[in-house]
Amino acid sequence: MNPEFIHNLVVYLLKFISLIPGINSLLKYFLNVNHPVLERDLFGIRFPNPIGLAAGFDKDAEIYESISSLGFGFIEIGTVTPEPQPGNDKPRLFRLKKNKALINRMGFNNKGVKHTKSKLLNKPANIIVGANIGKNKWTSNENAFEDYLVCFNTLYTHVDYFVVNVSSPNTPDLRSLQEKEPLKNLLMKLNQAKNKMAEHKPILLKIAPDLSYEQLDDIIEIVIETKIDGIIATNTTIARDGLSYSPEFVNEIGNGGLSGKPLQYKSNEVIRYICEKSMNKIPVIGVGGIMDVNDVVEKIKAGASLVQLYTGFIYEGPAVVRKINKELIKFFESGQKER
Repeated sequence: MNPEFIHNLVVYLLKFISLIPGINSLLKYFLNVNHPVLERDLFGIRFPNPIGLAAGFDKDAEIYESISSLGFGFIEIGTVTPEPQPGNDKPRLFRLKKNKALINRMGFNNKGVKHTKSKLLNKPANIIVGANIGKNKWTSNENAFEDYLVCFNTLYTHVDYFVVNVSSPNTPDLRSLQEKEPLKNLLMKLNQAKNKMAEHKPILLKIAPDLSYEQLDDIIEIVIETKIDGIIATNTTIARDGLSYSPEFVNEIGNGGLSGKPLQYKSNEVIRYICEKSMNKIPVIGVGGIMDVNDVVEKIKAGASLVQLYTGFIYEGPAVVRKINKELIKFFESGQKER
């Protein structure tokens, strides 16, 4: 069946079952894993466990309560833009089952920041939600900072942290905002807006896995200089390396960002480079290719403080977070015994 249809069906079902009295509590009872060794203090936030859901699944903040009931330590909604936009033409989501991968060219399809705000007005305080923000497709890069500021200011009192998305390959020229000067300008303007607020909310930067070491050096320098709070590494890749499909089949799918297992090594290398080059001064949330606890451990060893799933959640199912967290307890406890 069409992958986007299935995704929309799952979102609808989660919205529907959340209306049943007690269902979220029941899901929490069976799927949530609580243990002191899983808890993480980062960005001034206490995370109940290190496993988050990456942006793209709950684009409009409509099912974050139900998703939280599945055991996630935090949920990232979005990408949100100032005005609603339909995204790119369909079909725009493709499964590569042999590689446990997806290719998407969704194009920031969302209902706009006002709708998102309306869904967050009654957010429970114990659910950690981050807002992944971007620009509308028709906004020029020169004026992109205005779009980010609109989303930032509109959602500031309703979310726990922000993610600046300049790394999606599915909005024309968006990745150009990762270049040194435009990126520095954007982050400085967001910091200026934050400094006017009464409450501190962390700002993170989500980067592409396709950057050169020179570009990563620039990003490390900018993050330290602008004093934003951290990096999410990485977004999807435009590369098509190591796939178990013919070039003709892959070319027929066309453009889009590749996520899932084939992204794992590249994501880990970017995390490791950032952490080593910055001497661990920059907290990193690791994303890309996580299917089981071993993949989480690899990202932690590379330097990630927290991790996020998306494609792994699609392929491994709703019990994957519980399974990973239960096995992580054993991993962390064994490490404590060794020390």
